[in-house]
Amino acid sequence: MATVNLTGTQVANFAAARLNDASQTLYTDAVQLPFLNIALAELQEIYEANNIPVTDTTSAVINVPTASAGIVTIGFTGTAGRILPTDLIEPKVVWESPEGLNQWITMTKLDYLPQYDLNAQISTLVNYQWATNAIKVLAANADNDIKLDYVRNLFTELTDITTDLLVQNSLSFLGNRVASLVASDIEENEGRSQRLYLDALQGLDRALTIPTKGRQRITTRRRPFRSGYKNSRMVE
Repeated sequence: MATVNLTGTQVANFAAARLNDASQTLYTDAVQLPFLNIALAELQEIYEANNIPVTDTTSAVINVPTASAGIVTIGFTGTAGRILPTDLIEPKVVWESPEGLNQWITMTKLDYLPQYDLNAQISTLVNYQWATNAIKVLAANADNDIKLDYVRNLFTELTDITTDLLVQNSLSFLGNRVASLVASDIEENEGRSQRLYLDALQGLDRALTIPTKGRQRITTRRRPFRSGYKNSRMVE
């Protein structure tokens, strides 16, 4: 099926061309795959830091049943329907509703749940804590639902170069970054690696500008991503 998203194959072809090996005689898909995974890990962190919308999503409803007292923990393991999404990195907004009613209101994030309320008789959750990779709430004497708007993990480690990467507008960054890693770690050619990395950063700046403008509804350009990098390299 046709897709508007990038595939690993497109990135590998791009990187090979930048390394003067368009036929991939030296830099085959298998050779490039570990470096593509490194570049994807970098891109994930950059997207998260820049609040790029492709990392945003909303969870299914998570049920929080009645509990007698104390703190209820919702983690990545447990009863079906009462666990966190496997791709969750960081919650942005947590919503609550009485069970099954879809009457959603936002909850308040606290650094720590108040110890003086551990035995309180509450019917709604009100507050939550995000700690130890889990959502923690005070026990309530009624069944409730929660739902998360959260930052998701886009990429899992690739084992097949043909995999759909589920992102757009990142070919210039990923292709040049993979090529720069190969130039550094295989060719041990730091000059070529640095030139390719600068091209990757310029491509990244363009890729970040598009969703940033769309989100902010502005037409002015922001300061380029890592705009001081090139100048700092030139004075070394």
